[in-house]
Amino acid sequence: MKKLICLILALACGAVGLCACVPESGGSGNAVMYKPVIYLYPEEETDVTVKLDYAGVLTCTYPAYKDGWTVRARPDGSLTDLETGLEYSYLFWEGEAEVDYDLSRGYVVKGEDTAAFLQQTLAEMGLEPKEYNEFIVYWLPQMQGNPYNLITFQQEAYTNSAVLNVAPEPDSLLRIFMVYKALDKPIEIEQPDIIPFNRQGFTVIEWGGCALSE
Repeated sequence: MKKLICLILALACGAVGLCACVPESGGSGNAVMYKPVIYLYPEEETDVTVKLDYAGVLTCTYPAYKDGWTVRARPDGSLTDLETGLEYSYLFWEGEAEVDYDLSRGYVVKGEDTAAFLQQTLAEMGLEPKEYNEFIVYWLPQMQGNPYNLITFQQEAYTNSAVLNVAPEPDSLLRIFMVYKALDKPIEIEQPDIIPFNRQGFTVIEWGGCALSE
């Protein structure tokens, strides 16, 4: 069983992200999830509780997860831990899990075109400039040097393995999770449809990613 390195970075607006990856086009793999972060954007200052029902083991959280996070969130995304009074820009966690991912649909992108592709695609999916720029800054150094990348965006396989519970319930929730694999040459693959996302009220946006190891 291959060890796969997964990274979830930004959850904009109130979501927690988990990551799990599998070899080739399917199967199961033990995944390590690094640097997931959660941003909360309520319409007004609101006390928010975030809990994660994760099909794995959390290995690191900041602030300490305990039985969840309870913070005072503001429209600009700033957070205050109600227990300690400390301020945070986001919530962080990482963990290990085993999940099956579907790599049957996605995009084959030249390494040198990665930045432009991610900027355009993530914006179409619903991320705002601050969010997709943070995504790109993290992933670009790892992807741009590859001849090609097979890039997929997971749905149920990801969200079912990392169930997010936010109270009060958000009005809008977007969870974006990229799984990619470096390629030496391009392959033929079906591209998925992009469904437009509208932010309304208390919005939760999550983004993250996972690099499949060889």
